[in-house]
Amino acid sequence: MAKAVRRCFPSAKRVIDRFHVQKLACDAVQELRIKYRWEVLEEETKQIEAARKARQSYQPEVLSNGDTLKQLLARSRYLLFKHQSKWTACQKERADLLFPRYPLLLKAWQLSTRLGNIFSSCQDKTQAFKRLALWYNEVEASCIESFRTVARSVQSHYEYILNFFDRRSTNASAESFNAKIKAFRASSRGVRDTSFFLFRLANIYA
Repeated sequence: MAKAVRRCFPSAKRVIDRFHVQKLACDAVQELRIKYRWEVLEEETKQIEAARKARQSYQPEVLSNGDTLKQLLARSRYLLFKHQSKWTACQKERADLLFPRYPLLLKAWQLSTRLGNIFSSCQDKTQAFKRLALWYNEVEASCIESFRTVARSVQSHYEYILNFFDRRSTNASAESFNAKIKAFRASSRGVRDTSFFLFRLANIYA
């Protein structure tokens, strides 16, 4: 694909969409959250088994907002995608319970948020490059394995990531048009005559 683009569009610059980069960081945060949830589930299973052997009823710890620990980790999923300013009252309460118990998860969320801030606040490549380098150093110091994978991806493709700051280009319009084509194809229950389908597509959307 890259070879075809270089040949057909020699003056074009490749841009890695900011949302794909941010999604990698969000996925790294969620991976850590899920890891902690599995640990809590495993510990709960052990405690239930021990209570059964002792012929006692198992009562999980209930936090001040009414969640158990496994519920807290499950219901914190969406707040970890957001900036602190966009949290609801319930999400803020969960964050106040979650982060003191899991400081590494707080650090992961902060790293993800800082990466988003780089794309939102930087106005040129030079400024973005400096802040991206500082962010990379923070990831290396954090010792969060899932984020090291993100950092390696950023290091490998930083030139294409920084091209975003030339015109702040994203592929949102292309993704939107692709969704329209898929919906149009689905409404026709598939396509048999490709030429006629493309003719209809050009007349509707061109």
